Amino acid sequence: MAVTGPGEGDEDGTGQSSPVGRLAATVERLRREVQAAQAEADGRALVELAKGILVERLHCGPAQAARQLAELTEQAGVTPLEFAVEVINQASRDRLSEMTTAFLATTAHRGDTTDAGRDSFAVRLRTAESGALAADDAQAVADSLLEHALTPLGAEAVAIWALDADGSLTLAGSAGFSAAEAGRWRYVPPGVATVARRGLGERTGQWIGCLSETGLPSIGQHHHPDGGRVALPAGTGGRIHGVLEIVWPTPLEPQPPQIVRQVEALAELCAHTLETYLPRRPDGDTRPGVLPAVAELMDLADGLHDPALVLVPHLDAEGELVDFRIHHVNLRFLDPAGRPRGVVNGALLLEAYPMAVGDSELFGQVERVYATGEPFRAHRMRLTALVDDVPLAAVADVNISRHGGCVLLIWRMEDETARLASLLQHAQRLGRIGGFEENLLTGEITWNGQLYSLYGKPAVGGPVPLAELPAHAHPDDAVAIGRFLRTLLHHRRPASTAFRLQRPDGVTRHIRVVAEPVLDSDGRLFVVRGAYQDISAHHWTEVALAATRDQLAHTEQQASERNRLTLQLQHAIMPPAQAPLEAPGLRVAVRYRPAETQNLVGGDWYDAVVLPSRLVLLCVGDVAGHGIEAATSMVVLRNALRGLAVTGAGPAQLLSWLNMVAHHLNGAVTATAVCGLYDPEVRTLRWARAGHLPPVLVRDGEAAPLPLLKGLLLGAVPEATYEEHELQLAVDDTLLMYTDGLIERRDRSVEESLAQLLTAASTVPPTLDQQLDRLLTYSKSDTDDDTCIVGVRVD
Repeated sequence: MAVTGPGEGDEDGTGQSSPVGRLAATVERLRREVQAAQAEADGRALVELAKGILVERLHCGPAQAARQLAELTEQAGVTPLEFAVEVINQASRDRLSEMTTAFLATTAHRGDTTDAGRDSFAVRLRTAESGALAADDAQAVADSLLEHALTPLGAEAVAIWALDADGSLTLAGSAGFSAAEAGRWRYVPPGVATVARRGLGERTGQWIGCLSETGLPSIGQHHHPDGGRVALPAGTGGRIHGVLEIVWPTPLEPQPPQIVRQVEALAELCAHTLETYLPRRPDGDTRPGVLPAVAELMDLADGLHDPALVLVPHLDAEGELVDFRIHHVNLRFLDPAGRPRGVVNGALLLEAYPMAVGDSELFGQVERVYATGEPFRAHRMRLTALVDDVPLAAVADVNISRHGGCVLLIWRMEDETARLASLLQHAQRLGRIGGFEENLLTGEITWNGQLYSLYGKPAVGGPVPLAELPAHAHPDDAVAIGRFLRTLLHHRRPASTAFRLQRPDGVTRHIRVVAEPVLDSDGRLFVVRGAYQDISAHHWTEVALAATRDQLAHTEQQASERNRLTLQLQHAIMPPAQAPLEAPGLRVAVRYRPAETQNLVGGDWYDAVVLPSRLVLLCVGDVAGHGIEAATSMVVLRNALRGLAVTGAGPAQLLSWLNMVAHHLNGAVTATAVCGLYDPEVRTLRWARAGHLPPVLVRDGEAAPLPLLKGLLLGAVPEATYEEHELQLAVDDTLLMYTDGLIERRDRSVEESLAQLLTAASTVPPTLDQQLDRLLTYSKSDTDDDTCIVGVRVD
């Protein structure tokens, strides 16, 4: 046998004259003929459907309908197939026709599509629909959808997944994938997260721009990892039968609404095929993925010990799910409103329980279970029945599951016993209490779950008898536990004690145990009941409170001693009253009233002394703050001013020096002061102020404050200058120097308080001491601050 290379023995080098080339050409020609025949068959199916519509609308025969179709096609100037699709769209008014109308309106408005393109769009969708409805299986549906409807959208592959009753996904049909890839993805077990399963979660499905960004596995992911994906639930009548998954080779941009509606319509076409699909399980079993029929489900409901309802879907004229019919209620049925079974049986769910929409979305949960097949369970769901417009509510545990085309709704009503048991369980959990019962005759011990948790041991380890309690406690608590057991077991009286429980995990808990004996009819002890309570938090709280009380008592003692020393220091330097000052032609009286609250000991001070120069030093001051710091600072400033006054300097210079003293004290003390020097020979007063209220002059029954001289408070800045003023006094004039504790109030301004002081000072009693006492008596100050007053009357 001779072997020839390419081009040898043929005319054009294509190899078509060889047997292999001729065979390949024949296969290609036959493939094109099959495709053309399939397209012609799809077209004939649409044309025949259009003829049938004309027969029904015109009430004519098939031959006359064919002639009418040909005439109308010729008048419209389109192909018979395009005109047939237009007739079908006008007659059906379904999802495809609505979508086609919207697409044509959009493209006509934009003007970016030719008439031929718009017509081919409608033909393409109807051809895909015809192929899907005529297909024998989901594989043929996938081929038809990809060829006629999805390839023009840029899609490269399509997969149709069937949803089984157990939540698994089976690849019912695919196109655009290799046989090996389809074989690897023929079955997805329940609970495995994939793109298709993600599409079951929402009615609008999943529109994924880039598959690799999601991290989800899916069929064909290695060929186009960065391509776009769409996964839409395929359902009819409110029930989801599977998922339509479409693959794009490149990232998918957001699609216009008409494309979204087109893909949704294709998913609905898949649902009609999946309704009759028999999924093939991994073990080769091809039994239908449906559970018992309605009759079997009714028998199942009657065998339950809880109230159960068998619900069948109730569809409207367009096949949409609107409600569920209560097909059967079992013998255990208990209505929340107390209605008999006959009233509820056969009614629609929303008619019998109109409040189901608001009862934790009970109706919505029934819809979801029917659609997806995934069961739903809820603890303590509120159920409400409306009887004569009166809502009657109950609480129940609810279980909803789908069986074939029906839904089984089970509820367990919470009775009074169950409610009390639940309350007791929660109370024990919140109070960290565990109960027990020990039968001393049989040795049987019963613990609840909370007690195992307190002991830090699993339930399989078994409970601890009372006799072994010392082995689990701290050794130092053995005496207390022994006394507890003697009182309980030998004296047969209720007893309690606290001990430290040493758990197996090394944690020590403080426990209080309370128990009581139970005697039989002969007076013999046979059962002990009791409870353990974890009081660790209470114990440590008591320890912390005891430590806090000790610390507080120590702090109070220190504060009391500190205040006592402060008061002694203050009273030693400035007694509340002192002997009158002996000065020629001048009477001087002073008053000091300490704060009513001892912890508010302040820094108010005064001084009145005859200097060696025969001048009289008169001053009052107020150090900021309270306590020992304020009192010691007051002593420093008062003594410093006395020493500085001996130099013969004037009041302004004295305050300037005193400011430097205050500024350089530890803590940078600030204070206010008024300083005056009175010359008895000429009856003149030179004075200055450092942030203090000016003195008050009482003359001829009228009181008025002296001018407000400029002067910064002491200690604010390192150096300061003060303004000085001279006042000529006359016989019977009274001069009052005071601190703000005499007039200060929280509810009014300083000007108002000063006005009240001037009114009180206008009344001049016979003696100076009486006048100062009267000012203290009628003072309306409410700050509990120290008060100093220096009064001077000229004779």
